[in-house]
Amino acid sequence: MFDNLVESGSHKQDLSRKSSFLLGTVAIYLVIGVTLFVAGIYLYDAQLDTGDLELTTLVAPVPVPPQANQPEKQDTAKPQKVEQNVDVRRDLIAPVSTTALVPKEVSTKASDVPPVRAGVTTVVGGSNSNAAAPLASGSGTGTVTTGVPTKVEIADVPPPPEPKPTPPRAPISGGVLNGKAVHLVQPTYPQIARQAHASGTVVVQVLIDENGTVVSAHAISGHPLLQAVAVAAARASKFSPTKLSGQPVKVNGVIQYNFVAQ
Repeated sequence: MFDNLVESGSHKQDLSRKSSFLLGTVAIYLVIGVTLFVAGIYLYDAQLDTGDLELTTLVAPVPVPPQANQPEKQDTAKPQKVEQNVDVRRDLIAPVSTTALVPKEVSTKASDVPPVRAGVTTVVGGSNSNAAAPLASGSGTGTVTTGVPTKVEIADVPPPPEPKPTPPRAPISGGVLNGKAVHLVQPTYPQIARQAHASGTVVVQVLIDENGTVVSAHAISGHPLLQAVAVAAARASKFSPTKLSGQPVKVNGVIQYNFVAQ
Protein backbone atom coordinates (compact mmCIF):
# COMPACT_ATOMS: atom_id res chain seq x y z
CA MET A 1 0.00 0.00 0.00
CA PHE A 2 2.78 2.37 0.76
CA ASP A 3 5.00 1.42 -2.09
CA ASN A 4 5.44 4.92 -3.46
CA LEU A 5 6.14 7.56 -0.84
CA VAL A 6 6.55 11.22 -1.71
CA GLU A 7 8.79 13.12 0.59
CA SER A 8 7.69 16.72 1.08
CA GLY A 9 10.59 19.12 1.04
CA SER A 10 10.81 22.81 2.25
CA HIS A 11 8.92 25.50 0.16
CA LYS A 12 10.97 28.39 1.40
CA GLN A 13 12.93 28.81 -1.80
CA ASP A 14 9.81 28.66 -3.92
CA LEU A 15 8.08 31.34 -1.86
CA SER A 16 11.18 33.51 -1.95
CA ARG A 17 11.31 33.24 -5.74
CA LYS A 18 7.63 34.17 -6.12
CA SER A 19 7.92 37.14 -3.76
CA SER A 20 10.91 38.48 -5.69
CA PHE A 21 9.00 38.13 -8.94
CA LEU A 22 5.95 39.95 -7.52
CA LEU A 23 7.98 42.81 -6.11
CA GLY A 24 9.87 43.18 -9.37
CA THR A 25 6.62 43.35 -11.32
CA VAL A 26 5.16 46.04 -9.01
CA ALA A 27 8.34 48.07 -9.25
CA ILE A 28 8.31 47.90 -13.05
CA TYR A 29 4.67 49.07 -13.21
CA LEU A 30 5.37 51.89 -10.76
CA VAL A 31 8.32 53.11 -12.84
CA ILE A 32 6.27 52.95 -16.02
CA GLY A 33 3.39 54.92 -14.40
CA VAL A 34 5.70 57.67 -13.09
CA THR A 35 7.39 57.90 -16.50
CA LEU A 36 4.08 58.26 -18.32
CA PHE A 37 2.89 60.96 -15.85
CA VAL A 38 6.03 63.05 -16.23
CA ALA A 39 5.98 62.65 -19.99
CA GLY A 40 2.34 63.72 -20.10
CA ILE A 41 3.20 66.93 -18.26
CA TYR A 42 5.95 67.82 -20.71
CA LEU A 43 3.92 66.82 -23.75
CA TYR A 44 0.72 68.71 -22.73
CA ASP A 45 0.22 71.81 -24.74
CA ALA A 46 -1.40 74.26 -22.34
CA GLN A 47 -3.84 76.44 -24.17
CA LEU A 48 -6.19 79.04 -22.84
CA ASP A 49 -9.91 78.65 -23.32
CA THR A 50 -10.61 81.33 -25.92
CA GLY A 51 -14.36 80.68 -26.06
CA ASP A 52 -15.19 83.41 -23.49
CA LEU A 53 -12.75 86.02 -24.81
CA GLU A 54 -14.00 88.97 -26.82
CA LEU A 55 -11.87 91.05 -29.08
CA THR A 56 -12.44 94.78 -28.73
CA THR A 57 -11.19 97.11 -31.39
CA LEU A 58 -10.44 100.68 -30.38
CA VAL A 59 -11.32 103.10 -33.13
CA ALA A 60 -10.08 106.66 -32.98
CA PRO A 61 -12.86 109.30 -33.05
CA VAL A 62 -13.44 111.20 -36.22
CA PRO A 63 -12.07 114.73 -35.84
CA VAL A 64 -14.76 117.40 -35.84
CA PRO A 65 -14.00 120.44 -37.98
CA PRO A 66 -13.74 123.60 -35.94
CA GLN A 67 -16.79 125.80 -36.09
CA ALA A 68 -16.90 129.51 -36.07
CA ASN A 69 -17.13 130.88 -32.59
CA GLN A 70 -20.66 132.03 -32.01
CA PRO A 71 -21.27 134.79 -29.53
CA GLU A 72 -22.70 133.38 -26.36
CA LYS A 73 -26.08 134.61 -25.39
CA GLN A 74 -25.92 136.19 -22.04
CA ASP A 75 -29.18 136.17 -20.23
CA THR A 76 -28.26 138.94 -17.94
CA ALA A 77 -30.95 140.91 -16.28
CA LYS A 78 -31.19 144.38 -17.55
CA PRO A 79 -30.60 146.87 -14.82
CA GLN A 80 -33.68 148.74 -13.89
CA LYS A 81 -33.63 152.24 -15.05
CA VAL A 82 -33.91 154.64 -12.17
CA GLU A 83 -34.92 158.19 -12.74
CA GLN A 84 -32.16 160.67 -12.17
CA ASN A 85 -34.41 163.18 -10.48
CA VAL A 86 -35.26 161.04 -7.44
CA ASP A 87 -33.57 160.48 -4.12
CA VAL A 88 -31.68 157.21 -3.62
CA ARG A 89 -31.44 155.62 -0.17
CA ARG A 90 -29.97 152.32 0.99
CA ASP A 91 -32.84 152.09 3.45
CA LEU A 92 -36.01 154.05 4.01
CA ILE A 93 -35.65 156.08 7.18
CA ALA A 94 -38.58 158.24 8.23
CA PRO A 95 -37.93 161.82 9.33
CA VAL A 96 -38.61 162.74 12.91
CA SER A 97 -41.53 164.99 11.97
CA THR A 98 -43.58 162.22 10.30
CA THR A 99 -44.95 158.80 11.27
CA ALA A 100 -45.54 157.52 7.74
CA LEU A 101 -42.65 155.06 7.98
CA VAL A 102 -42.10 152.94 11.06
CA PRO A 103 -38.42 152.20 11.80
CA LYS A 104 -37.43 148.53 11.75
CA GLU A 105 -35.46 148.78 15.00
CA VAL A 106 -34.69 151.30 17.71
CA SER A 107 -31.04 152.08 18.36
CA THR A 108 -29.07 154.69 20.29
CA LYS A 109 -26.57 155.02 17.44
CA ALA A 110 -27.35 157.56 14.75
CA SER A 111 -28.01 156.07 11.30
CA ASP A 112 -25.73 156.97 8.40
CA VAL A 113 -28.71 156.89 6.01
CA PRO A 114 -30.41 160.28 5.57
CA PRO A 115 -34.13 160.31 6.22
CA VAL A 116 -36.68 160.45 3.44
CA ARG A 117 -37.40 164.00 2.37
CA ALA A 118 -40.98 165.19 2.32
CA GLY A 119 -42.43 165.74 -1.15
CA VAL A 120 -39.57 163.91 -2.93
CA THR A 121 -39.84 160.52 -4.62
CA THR A 122 -37.39 158.06 -3.02
CA VAL A 123 -36.12 154.73 -4.33
CA VAL A 124 -34.07 152.00 -2.64
CA GLY A 125 -30.56 151.66 -4.08
CA GLY A 126 -26.97 150.90 -3.19
CA SER A 127 -26.00 154.44 -2.18
CA ASN A 128 -27.39 157.59 -0.59
CA SER A 129 -27.87 160.54 -2.91
CA ASN A 130 -30.27 163.42 -3.41
CA ALA A 131 -31.92 164.33 -6.70
CA ALA A 132 -30.63 167.37 -8.58
CA ALA A 133 -34.16 168.39 -9.64
CA PRO A 134 -36.72 166.45 -7.60
CA LEU A 135 -40.16 165.86 -9.05
CA ALA A 136 -43.09 167.51 -7.40
CA SER A 137 -45.18 164.62 -6.14
CA GLY A 138 -47.65 166.59 -4.10
CA SER A 139 -47.77 166.86 -0.37
CA GLY A 140 -46.41 164.06 1.74
CA THR A 141 -43.52 161.62 1.28
CA GLY A 142 -43.31 159.73 -2.01
CA THR A 143 -41.54 156.38 -1.82
CA VAL A 144 -40.84 153.88 -4.60
CA THR A 145 -39.30 150.52 -3.78
CA THR A 146 -37.37 148.56 -6.40
CA GLY A 147 -36.13 145.00 -6.49
CA VAL A 148 -37.63 142.02 -4.76
CA PRO A 149 -40.46 142.96 -2.40
CA THR A 150 -39.91 142.28 1.25
CA LYS A 151 -41.91 139.39 2.64
CA VAL A 152 -43.94 140.42 5.65
CA GLU A 153 -44.64 137.71 8.17
CA ILE A 154 -48.10 138.05 9.71
CA ALA A 155 -48.50 136.01 12.83
CA ASP A 156 -51.70 134.04 13.14
CA VAL A 157 -53.90 135.62 15.74
CA PRO A 158 -55.62 132.93 17.77
CA PRO A 159 -59.38 133.19 17.84
CA PRO A 160 -60.93 134.42 21.04
CA PRO A 161 -61.85 131.65 23.44
CA GLU A 162 -65.40 130.48 23.28
CA PRO A 163 -67.50 131.52 26.25
CA LYS A 164 -67.94 128.69 28.68
CA PRO A 165 -71.55 127.59 29.02
CA THR A 166 -73.09 128.42 32.34
CA PRO A 167 -73.67 125.17 34.23
CA PRO A 168 -77.33 124.57 35.08
CA ARG A 169 -78.23 125.41 38.61
CA ALA A 170 -79.57 122.78 40.92
CA PRO A 171 -83.28 123.04 41.73
CA ILE A 172 -84.06 125.05 44.82
CA SER A 173 -86.44 123.88 47.52
CA GLY A 174 -89.78 125.65 47.43
CA GLY A 175 -91.58 123.85 50.24
CA VAL A 176 -95.35 123.70 49.86
CA LEU A 177 -96.22 125.11 46.43
CA ASN A 178 -100.00 125.33 46.64
CA GLY A 179 -99.95 129.11 47.03
CA LYS A 180 -97.52 129.64 44.08
CA ALA A 181 -99.72 127.91 41.55
CA VAL A 182 -101.13 129.97 38.72
CA HIS A 183 -103.58 127.18 37.92
CA LEU A 184 -103.89 124.43 40.53
CA VAL A 185 -105.95 121.52 39.21
CA GLN A 186 -108.21 119.88 41.78
CA PRO A 187 -108.35 116.06 41.61
CA THR A 188 -111.67 114.21 41.25
CA TYR A 189 -112.81 111.93 44.02
CA PRO A 190 -112.62 108.33 42.69
CA GLN A 191 -115.74 106.17 42.89
CA ILE A 192 -113.81 103.32 44.43
CA ALA A 193 -112.51 105.69 47.13
CA ARG A 194 -116.07 106.77 47.92
CA GLN A 195 -117.13 103.19 48.36
CA ALA A 196 -114.15 102.59 50.63
CA HIS A 197 -114.72 105.94 52.45
CA ALA A 198 -111.07 106.84 51.78
CA SER A 199 -110.00 110.29 52.96
CA GLY A 200 -107.03 112.27 54.22
CA THR A 201 -104.17 114.33 52.81
CA VAL A 202 -102.12 113.20 49.82
CA VAL A 203 -98.69 114.82 49.44
CA VAL A 204 -97.27 114.90 45.90
CA GLN A 205 -93.66 115.88 45.32
CA VAL A 206 -93.19 117.84 42.07
CA LEU A 207 -90.32 119.34 40.06
CA ILE A 208 -91.11 122.60 38.26
CA ASP A 209 -88.88 123.89 35.43
CA GLU A 210 -87.86 127.50 34.67
CA ASN A 211 -91.14 128.13 32.81
CA GLY A 212 -93.37 126.97 35.69
CA THR A 213 -94.32 123.64 34.10
CA VAL A 214 -94.44 120.48 36.20
CA VAL A 215 -91.93 118.05 34.68
CA SER A 216 -92.25 115.26 37.26
CA ALA A 217 -94.60 114.28 40.07
CA HIS A 218 -95.01 111.35 42.43
CA ALA A 219 -96.97 110.76 45.64
CA ILE A 220 -94.94 110.41 48.83
CA SER A 221 -97.81 109.94 51.31
CA GLY A 222 -101.59 109.50 51.49
CA HIS A 223 -104.23 106.85 50.89
CA PRO A 224 -103.31 104.53 48.00
CA LEU A 225 -106.75 104.91 46.40
CA LEU A 226 -106.26 108.69 46.24
CA GLN A 227 -102.62 108.95 45.10
CA ALA A 228 -103.18 108.36 41.36
CA VAL A 229 -105.74 111.17 40.93
CA ALA A 230 -103.59 113.51 43.04
CA VAL A 231 -100.50 112.90 40.87
CA ALA A 232 -102.53 113.47 37.68
CA ALA A 233 -103.87 116.78 39.03
CA ALA A 234 -100.37 117.89 40.03
CA ARG A 235 -98.99 117.20 36.54
CA ALA A 236 -101.71 119.34 34.94
CA SER A 237 -101.11 122.33 37.25
CA LYS A 238 -99.21 125.48 36.23
CA PHE A 239 -96.92 127.63 38.40
CA SER A 240 -95.29 131.03 38.07
CA PRO A 241 -91.55 130.93 37.20
CA THR A 242 -89.20 131.27 40.15
CA LYS A 243 -86.14 133.55 39.72
CA LEU A 244 -82.91 133.64 41.69
CA SER A 245 -80.66 136.71 41.15
CA GLY A 246 -82.74 137.55 38.09
CA GLN A 247 -82.30 134.11 36.54
CA PRO A 248 -85.19 131.58 36.33
CA VAL A 249 -84.46 128.35 38.21
CA LYS A 250 -86.07 125.01 38.79
CA VAL A 251 -88.06 124.45 41.96
CA ASN A 252 -88.50 121.24 43.91
CA GLY A 253 -91.48 121.17 46.30
CA VAL A 254 -94.70 119.47 47.32
CA ILE A 255 -98.42 119.92 46.67
CA GLN A 256 -100.92 118.88 49.31
CA TYR A 257 -104.42 117.63 48.42
CA ASN A 258 -107.05 117.15 51.17
CA PHE A 259 -109.74 114.52 50.49
CA VAL A 260 -112.93 114.44 52.60
CA ALA A 261 -114.91 111.20 52.77
CA GLN A 262 -118.20 111.37 50.89
